[in-house]
Amino acid sequence: MKIAVCDDEKEIREQIRELTGKSRPDCAVTLYETGEELLESGIHFDVIFLDIQLEGKNGIETARALREAGEEAILIFISGLKEYVFDAFDVGAFHYLLKPVDEKKFIQVFERAAAGAEGKKRRETFVIRTRSRNVTIRTCHILYVESRMRKVEIHTCQEVYEIYGTMNGLEKELGEGFYRCHRGYLVNLAHVSEYTSDNIRLSDGTRVYLSREKYNEFVKIYMNYLQAGGASYV
Repeated sequence: MKIAVCDDEKEIREQIRELTGKSRPDCAVTLYETGEELLESGIHFDVIFLDIQLEGKNGIETARALREAGEEAILIFISGLKEYVFDAFDVGAFHYLLKPVDEKKFIQVFERAAAGAEGKKRRETFVIRTRSRNVTIRTCHILYVESRMRKVEIHTCQEVYEIYGTMNGLEKELGEGFYRCHRGYLVNLAHVSEYTSDNIRLSDGTRVYLSREKYNEFVKIYMNYLQAGGASYV
């Protein structure tokens, strides 16, 4: 697990590195003094500890820039001031810890954040097993799944994989973020670009069938998905 600590106080940076090491010794922790350094690193982290009052870009501005760049890391703000709490949650903060950092409280928050990051990673990948190989792909790269008799075709942004399986099985495995729009199609909601009463257009231009009896349900689920902040790749 990759952890970033961004704080202009060296003592705080070292304290957080020590505490994360106590909780999760296998974590790779990288320290930054400014928001600019963190942004310029270009590294995708699982959990980011971020001070509010930083030289240059403050913590809220840094977090906003990270989110605008597509960074989905779990953000935990650390500050000696309470008045930035609501600003922190506006950028999707997981928690807000006050300085001086209490060790017991820190461990509780970090353990929940780490568990959340691990669960997120599991949901982000999918293992495709064919006759000749096993391939791990990112779930976000799946456009749609198509039924082919006793087989299914998994259409991704790069390649099409044919495996033995059922649509019902794939629907359960892929879970939230995918919708069974027709008995023969399962679409990734993140790649929906437009839809009509009888078809859905995906980000690569492919159109798949949308059952008329599922239209109203699809619209409701898709709107809920977007309102909940679901990723969109179109």
